[in-house]
Amino acid sequence: MTGEPTAYRRTVIALALCVGAIACAHPVDAAPRLKDGLFGRKAPDGRQFSAPPVARYVSEDGVGFTLDRTQPRPLLKFDNSGEVWALNPQPAPRGDVIYKNDLGQPVIRATRLGGVTVFTPDRPAGSAVALAGEAPPLRLGPLSPQALIEKLFLASLRASRAARRQIPFQAEASPASSALIGDAAMVTSEALVRMSRGPKTRALLDRVRRVQFKEGRRAGAEISQGALIITVAPQQGMAGRPSSERIVAVTNTPGDR
Repeated sequence: MTGEPTAYRRTVIALALCVGAIACAHPVDAAPRLKDGLFGRKAPDGRQFSAPPVARYVSEDGVGFTLDRTQPRPLLKFDNSGEVWALNPQPAPRGDVIYKNDLGQPVIRATRLGGVTVFTPDRPAGSAVALAGEAPPLRLGPLSPQALIEKLFLASLRASRAARRQIPFQAEASPASSALIGDAAMVTSEALVRMSRGPKTRALLDRVRRVQFKEGRRAGAEISQGALIITVAPQQGMAGRPSSERIVAVTNTPGDR
């Protein structure tokens, strides 16, 4: 990408506003145990071996996912979803380690003996998984201003159709944050579409009149005067934006400052 960040930001804001109109039509002490439990096992002869740093796993009921341990915070992506989850490892009883999402909900549990369990909405009690092999790393590539506008347009269009009214997506982006904002737009639209499908959560969708993306030190989401404000933190990589679960949860918080 070329051009000054200021020009980049102005271009994105101007185009995003236009697009909105068109759319209407980790704890330190957990690390050693995590290595020995989830990713380290002993063979019958006593030799130690580990799973690849980026690997694909499959549960007993056929749910597949990729786990990328090459980042400061492990990343997980289910095969049937475009969302990447940034996880926090936390110690659990009996020396186990639990990976949790940004709402503190368990996603993976690893035992000291090498057993792995994944928790999903269909299997809240957990399902055992097995290593399927190596996988490509989970990364975001650079995004041009035009490509970002296209992502904002598609996200706005999808959310507007689900809500049956216009929900413009607006952004103040820089070259450092463009890819992350594009990803956050996709995740946000997924959250809003999911809300539109339930009788209880659809009422919460009425609180969202527009979506705004901005840069900050920490990832976050809040509702203010009808705007769903999504903060991304580019220095945190793919962990620097809120998950769809957090976005849904923030719409259910009382009040609107």
